[in-house]
Amino acid sequence: MVIPSTPYDTKGLLLAAITSNDPVIFAEPAKIYRAFKQDVPAGFYTVEIGKARICRTGRDLTIVTYGAQVILCEKVVDQYVKEHNQVSIEVIDLRSIKPWDRELVCASVRKTGRLIVVHEAVKSFSVSAEVIATVDKECFDSLKAPSARVTGYDIIIPFERGEKYFWVTSQRILKQIEDSLGYNF
Repeated sequence: MVIPSTPYDTKGLLLAAITSNDPVIFAEPAKIYRAFKQDVPAGFYTVEIGKARICRTGRDLTIVTYGAQVILCEKVVDQYVKEHNQVSIEVIDLRSIKPWDRELVCASVRKTGRLIVVHEAVKSFSVSAEVIATVDKECFDSLKAPSARVTGYDIIIPFERGEKYFWVTSQRILKQIEDSLGYNF
């Protein structure tokens, strides 16, 4: 299952899905349509399914996200780092959630010692639960704070008029960044 966050990745992952011998579910977040412009090569290219992308390197905290939340997380991290210039936050775009890039995520968490997973799906039985379970098992000795997540709420997703109350917000991400960076065992 792939969920792109950029026009470049959308084309590359779609072409990888079409040429794959395995079935692929391709989810396109409508929220990212016309969110920003990016040059996309005219020719054929693919983005490897199951390989994440480091959007921003960091040493103090790892944020793992995908889809429309990548843009939001990058904006929040830019704002936070501008105000706290001694802090360095790594942002990883999973690009695909099955398979997902365990090696890259675990390497990042071993480096930073802290993890936040951000996505717009509900919290329970979600991608964040799988990522955190894997990180807690494989990187436990490296953690400086409990792994955390910022997700949609465990409710039925409301129709358009109420969906703004369900969305992950900048404020919720900022609060979790502060909590994770301020945590001391």
